[in-house]
Parts: sequence; C-alpha cells; structure tokens
Amino acid sequence: MANVTFTSPRMKKDLTVYAVAGDTKTLLAVAKAHAIPLDFECENGECGSCSVQVGILSDKAPYGLALTEKEKTVLRFAGKITAQQIEDAETKDMPPPWRLACQFVVRNEDILVTF
Repeated sequence: MANVTFTSPRMKKDLTVYAVAGDTKTLLAVAKAHAIPLDFECENGECGSCSVQVGILSDKAPYGLALTEKEKTVLRFAGKITAQQIEDAETKDMPPPWRLACQFVVRNEDILVTF
C-alpha cells in the first residue's frame, strides 16, 4: 500500500488516500476515485492538463521511474522538465519533479502530489 497525499490551494485541506501498489492504476484514477479536483482532459498523455508535481515522502531511494514517451514529449514541450532531468530519471533513478497524472502508475512508496 502507498499513501498518496494530495495538496492544492483548490482544496480546503490536504488529503491522504491509500493506493494499492501494483494494481496498475494511474495517479489520475486514484484521484478520480477519491473526488480529488485534479484537472484532466484527454486522459491519454497528450494534452498535459493533468501535470502534477510528485515528491517522495520517505528517506528511501525512490523506485526507478519509467517516463512514458508521451510524458517526455508533453512535459518537455511545456517547460516542466529538462532533457537532463529525463536522462537522470532514465539512468540514475532520479525522479523528475513533474509527471502526468494519467501516465504515472502509483508504486509502493508514499508520495506528495501538488497541483
């Protein structure tokens, strides 16, 4: 199980929900299941409307992250991540600060999602 904490000026207070690790649900699916007011349009990783900041809330090294090709393209075009951050994610397991909620699969680690 992973604790996913959502925070935003659009919410009255932060909300932490549990996500089952390994069930392949995206962060967007978790947000929708708990009525989190996260923006989204295409749900397919092409528009970038569901971009969120994701931080790891543990002292452990983060799990290796797989950015989808859509995420790389959309987030880079929007100026949210750099080519170096993409390379670091792929070669050093250093998570980039921004992800697309519709593409990010929740893993077995506690995260903070800011939008």
